[in-house]
Amino acid sequence: MKKKNNNKRTKIILAYSGGLDTSVICKWLQLKGYEVICFVANVGQREDFQALKKKALLSGASKVYVSDIREEFVKNYVYPSIAFQALYEGRYLLGTSLARPVIMKEMIRITKSEKAKIIAHGATGKGNDQVRFEISAYALMPKVQIIAPWRVKEFNKLMPGRKEAITFAKKHGIPVKATTAKPWSSDENLLHISFEAGMLENPNQKPREDMFEYSTSPLKAKNRIEKLSIEFEKGIPIKINNKKYSAVQILENLNDYGGRNGIGRIDIVESRFIGMKSRGVYETPAGTILFYAHLDLETLTTDREVISLKNTLSLTFAEKVYNGFWFAPEMDCLLKFLQESQKRVTGKVHLELYKGNITVVGRESKFSLYDEKVASMEDDGGTYNQQDAEGFIKLNALRLIKK
Repeated sequence: MKKKNNNKRTKIILAYSGGLDTSVICKWLQLKGYEVICFVANVGQREDFQALKKKALLSGASKVYVSDIREEFVKNYVYPSIAFQALYEGRYLLGTSLARPVIMKEMIRITKSEKAKIIAHGATGKGNDQVRFEISAYALMPKVQIIAPWRVKEFNKLMPGRKEAITFAKKHGIPVKATTAKPWSSDENLLHISFEAGMLENPNQKPREDMFEYSTSPLKAKNRIEKLSIEFEKGIPIKINNKKYSAVQILENLNDYGGRNGIGRIDIVESRFIGMKSRGVYETPAGTILFYAHLDLETLTTDREVISLKNTLSLTFAEKVYNGFWFAPEMDCLLKFLQESQKRVTGKVHLELYKGNITVVGRESKFSLYDEKVASMEDDGGTYNQQDAEGFIKLNALRLIKK
């Protein structure tokens, strides 16, 4: 990558997190002759954004954008995933994966408003995020140019590891909080917090209890049941315990409920899109509660064949999200199907939370497909003729009867 010597520096928009990696990347790009404009996405991480902005400027940025995109993140990305009951490889609620497209959407908006043509990010060449960011960027701005410093030999030679990055940062006056007290990396948003790398790269190494941030250990949770009701309208949660909240407030409140009851922890080995296996530990209290509440309400209100079709498509949806194809045409089709499937998913689910467990204890809906008279083992007054079942069984068994 050649150094820019133009009098008017070329603009580059950098996805900035405030960590060591993006801070040294910011300075490195500035030294290469670029005008670096940092973009910070607020997707619900607990962060001092003013301090982050100051650090970006100290790292060489000429300007810093901080965009609060929490409401859009929850409404347009988290809620559809919950409604699809999307689990990657049967376990992961896609907390990081769902944040990437909304971040890139806002980043491209800023890139266009700045009349810039180049973006940069701090994702490594071994991870999923480089794929998610860049596929989204190309979909939203086909002629965009992308610089991923961790894939640039010159950058790698200068900073092959954390030690060299810290030395570079100190040399250029970038504030560094170097510590070995937490031998792992984390990524946080309103839906979850993820942990990987460091000690967690050994899949047989148990996570330290002091690593967890969103939830108490189920062993230490209070020895009492906490009751909770969640109301949905067309598949979207709108109330907790009969009180209406915004999308952001729904997740914030349910994170509190789930966190204090030890809900939402998983420790998995997953298949990265680029081919390798990786180990990740996740805390998703609100997402886990919503997942089971929505799943239960749908069984009450949705036709069995729609549920069957949706279960099949859910696997595709989860893979598309995980692999970074949110802005692909097939995702448009999946989301349109989802919208149609949620028209009757309105009602209330009653739950009990206890030491890491979620128990659904009741559900109600004006669109309920449950008919107590038909389902009852008692006299149904002629609503259902049990003799009809004989012909039904014989017809379904016909192809299995050997001649």
